[in-house]
Amino acid sequence: MKRYLSCYLAMIIIVFLTACASSPAPQDPVSQLKVVTLNNKVKIVTGQTVYVPIYSYIYGVDRNQKIDLAATLSVRNTDLTNPIIITLVNYYNTNGELVRKYLEQPVELRQLATIDFVVNRDDTSGGAGANFIVEWVAQKEVSEPVIEAVMINTVGNQALSWVSNGRVIKSRGVQNQ
Repeated sequence: MKRYLSCYLAMIIIVFLTACASSPAPQDPVSQLKVVTLNNKVKIVTGQTVYVPIYSYIYGVDRNQKIDLAATLSVRNTDLTNPIIITLVNYYNTNGELVRKYLEQPVELRQLATIDFVVNRDDTSGGAGANFIVEWVAQKEVSEPVIEAVMINTVGNQALSWVSNGRVIKSRGVQNQ
């Protein structure tokens, strides 16, 4: 009986220690993409500047009750055969001031690939009127990428979430729909 109790106790300790192991930190998605140098030799055929509204918080019952939100900006290359080049991903606050630059240099997003940029729930620096500006270009005619954001908050068994679509504010060259 003592032997079974010892084995049972050892199994419980192993399960407890395994459950407490931390998961590895997520890798920076930008570091996994190919860096591109844009110079006079690179022929750009098309591109866009896209505005994406973001909410780092929303108001609840009144202005005194803020609900913080996590936001994920998703840039999806919808072209079946060609890459696009993401040249800029900047995050601005309610006052239009730059909060954060997500790219140090242009990166290539392969065909049908996606990259995400996250604003953590506890980062309310953007305010209720935050936004992203995303710029992309391509060396060939491509289908337009899908650029949108998902905002979410979960508390207990309740959740808030919605999608905010990007809006083209400047076009370069020809875009295929």
